[in-house]
Amino acid sequence: MSTYQRNAEATPGSLWDRAPDHLAYRGSRENITALLGDRPGVAGVAVPACPDWTVLDLVGHLLEVCRTVAADAPGNLWEVPHADSGDGLDGLLAEWARLDAPVERVLTESPQLRHTMLMMDAFTHEMDLRAALGAEVLPDHPSYPSSLDLVVRGFANAVRTLGLPALRIEAPGAEWLAGDGEPAAVLRGHRHDLLRSLTGRRSLDQITELAWSDAPQAWLPAFTWGPFRPPARPVEVAAER
Repeated sequence: MSTYQRNAEATPGSLWDRAPDHLAYRGSRENITALLGDRPGVAGVAVPACPDWTVLDLVGHLLEVCRTVAADAPGNLWEVPHADSGDGLDGLLAEWARLDAPVERVLTESPQLRHTMLMMDAFTHEMDLRAALGAEVLPDHPSYPSSLDLVVRGFANAVRTLGLPALRIEAPGAEWLAGDGEPAAVLRGHRHDLLRSLTGRRSLDQITELAWSDAPQAWLPAFTWGPFRPPARPVEVAAER
């Protein structure tokens, strides 16, 4: 395998306990609904982590991805277009809530990697919204463990494709191996910073400023993978923890 994850320090109730995908996904939906319900009139606010998207666009994307998975339809989730926003933000959120039962049924009856992608996508966009609206980052969000497992897997595929040496990635309480063979360097960081770096939310300069055991330049091209591209300029700062 090109990646692994080890919870050597994890204990019951720790930050590395994994929630089922459907529960973690529901958590992001409920968090986003509560976040936007407390901020009337934010539909047109720009989301810096998603160039050219507004809050309304982002929620439209989340709804259409949910529709796709609830219908068990094929296709890459990151290529799904926005839902029609004619009903406005409240209408999109209301339909998203109504899809809770069918999407849970699909996620629990036929679990697959794509369903973890659904959860990770919602969590990533929840963090995008929090950054755009100046809201608090949740350090104990249940989506972190499985989301990091998933994105390190994608990053590891890029490491291998580019012919790069393996990299060990460490957060307090967990570690992963990205690539094949003995790691040539170690990247350490808080799990929030690592997740945002691996999902195209941090610039290459910001990634370079993380805690590396060796010069990071060789691995920087691997941070462009799948739908993710580091922004040319910072779109958010590291969260205060």
